[in-house]
Amino acid sequence: MAGENKNIEKRVVPIEKVRNIGIIAHIDAGKTTTTERILFYTGRSYKIGDIDEGTTQMDWMVQERERGITIVSAATTTFWDDHRINIIDTPGHVDFTAEVERSLRVLDGGIIVFDAEEGVQSQSETVWRQADRYHVPRLAFINKMDKLGADFEHTVGMIEDRLEANIAVITYPIGSEKDFVGVVDILSQKALIWDDQKDKSGEKFEEKEIPADLKEKAKKYKEKLAEQAAEFDEKLTDKFINGEEISNEEIIAGLRKGTVVGKIVPTYAGSSLRNKGVQPILDGVVNFLPSPLDIPPVMGINPQTNQEEKRVNDPNGPLAALAFKVQTDSHVGRLTYLRIYSGTIRSGIEIYNPTQRKKERVSRLLLMHADQKETIDKAEAGEIVAVIGFKDTTTGDTLCEKDNQIILESISFPDPVISLAIEPKTKADQEKLGYALRALSDEDPTFRIKFDPETGQTTIAGMGELHLEILVDRLKREFNVLANTGAPQVAYKETIKKTAKGEGKYIRQSGGRGQYGHCLVRVDPVNRGEGFKFLNEIRGGTIPSEFIPAAEKGIKEAMGKGVLAGYPLVDMTVALYDGSFHDVDSSEIAFKIAGSMALQQAVMEADPILIEPIMKLEVTTPEDFMGDVIGDLSSKRAQITETQDRGKMKIIVCTVPLSELSGYATSLRSLTQGRATFYMEPSHYEEVPSNITEKIKEKKVGQPVIR
Repeated sequence: MAGENKNIEKRVVPIEKVRNIGIIAHIDAGKTTTTERILFYTGRSYKIGDIDEGTTQMDWMVQERERGITIVSAATTTFWDDHRINIIDTPGHVDFTAEVERSLRVLDGGIIVFDAEEGVQSQSETVWRQADRYHVPRLAFINKMDKLGADFEHTVGMIEDRLEANIAVITYPIGSEKDFVGVVDILSQKALIWDDQKDKSGEKFEEKEIPADLKEKAKKYKEKLAEQAAEFDEKLTDKFINGEEISNEEIIAGLRKGTVVGKIVPTYAGSSLRNKGVQPILDGVVNFLPSPLDIPPVMGINPQTNQEEKRVNDPNGPLAALAFKVQTDSHVGRLTYLRIYSGTIRSGIEIYNPTQRKKERVSRLLLMHADQKETIDKAEAGEIVAVIGFKDTTTGDTLCEKDNQIILESISFPDPVISLAIEPKTKADQEKLGYALRALSDEDPTFRIKFDPETGQTTIAGMGELHLEILVDRLKREFNVLANTGAPQVAYKETIKKTAKGEGKYIRQSGGRGQYGHCLVRVDPVNRGEGFKFLNEIRGGTIPSEFIPAAEKGIKEAMGKGVLAGYPLVDMTVALYDGSFHDVDSSEIAFKIAGSMALQQAVMEADPILIEPIMKLEVTTPEDFMGDVIGDLSSKRAQITETQDRGKMKIIVCTVPLSELSGYATSLRSLTQGRATFYMEPSHYEEVPSNITEKIKEKKVGQPVIR
């Protein structure tokens, strides 16, 4: 990992000329390649990085360069047309979805990259919905126009149909596949041609007349842009209705208004790998995506009054910042990435974390360029920076002033679906393993660790086999920890189907003072995914208030190990509604044990069931093998939801239990002579059939899987 970079350009720009953007897409759509071209054309780098050669700037981790995939989101700062653009390049693989989630939470805009031949793929849809959830305005870049089967208009149609987007075509491709040479700039009505012979880098392009066969199409697209712009500006509406000409500047202003409120998606065509069509996207970032001033004030809760408050984007206002990423750096230790929404942070000051109720000191402030750093003295509202010095702050925490507290909405992450047992190879690795696992779980909110005191075994859980494989590899390379791992295990959970009551009475008399705790609880099932909620329904002091937190703690701990096969209990409310106590013998420990006993008895009476993670699976296969693939999927308890045509290939979309998909990559390869590919992502949890539940109970699986 590189250290300080003293050559990062220091340039102060007004806040309205700042853009905080992310580059997001399905795996292999070309995010990192696009980012590398952006860095080259903006002068941030002097050589175009190549994924195949392992020379990209944004994929700086050894594992990323070896595998040619993005694993962690990387931040950088560059400049274009007097604007400062802060960019976060995110992973496309679903196992690293947390990186996309946390990036979208703090970004003001995004570029979503599509493959011109594949169109809207599963992960494209997932990241689009994530962007919708966080109200992130976006541009669309239809990449790989040089690829066999590339079809711009078909991809635009898919985006409009499947993602319900209002597309505004800003550049239209000239040619496709091997004949792709450039784009028509719809606003200027000029052809932009990149000549590989004259300039391989794509930095220079020529403005020419639009080819005759595209002139009519380009004119129609320009008229449509004027109509779309008029929807968001009353003056332009009048002009449009009266048939008056609308200038390019007015069209840009109208489209910008529509983009900022998420009603318009400016769309571009190009090929990042062939260095064609990237510069117009940079103009689009400047013209259409919002500055921090265009974003509504951030809302949060004042923990002292419990009232909702807002923070406007003002460097002189009260401090409000969100920690969205923690990273362990071999040179400087713990790095915490912040998005500042209000106020100013200076190095050396002390600030407050109301989420953890702890003070934190800002030892140093850094601007990041992937793994390179520039020390700065202060950072203001609208900026994304990294801090050295925080000890207790984790992902999703708020930082503010102690006298002016606010807690911003945190970031929610999906639960892990797969786990494996891990143990150090030698005694010397024991302590190092604990430290390394804690450091990795600090960085990654979807990576969980659990130690089972009964068996002495440590289990780690994550979003997929690749996720865990990368983490184990990082243990070895970054932390020098050698570990043995077991086979991956599916993260089953347990829940209930009906309401039931249970009683727990703990009485111990052993000379002197005894122990007495007595709890009555009621359990109620809730909808899948709603989790656990504790209700205190004690009336009339049947259990003194000082013992209720202890009973709740016992109940929560008992939720960690179910009654069927030791898996965590989920999706239920537990109400503590009655009990009794002893004036002398009652204690917190007695009520903790009684609460745990009451929960277990109630769950036994509540028709407990096992539930398993169900994956959404999308298989792309030549038509010749479609029958074999569907037959194989049917044997794996798959539910086929739809089949689609994509060029000469067939797409099979289905849901399948994760437990049935072990080794699926190998079996699909052999079924289709290596010509089919698949993509999967977590979908939901469903009840395990009773015959399979019995088999799992017989195995007793040994270890409870991480929550």
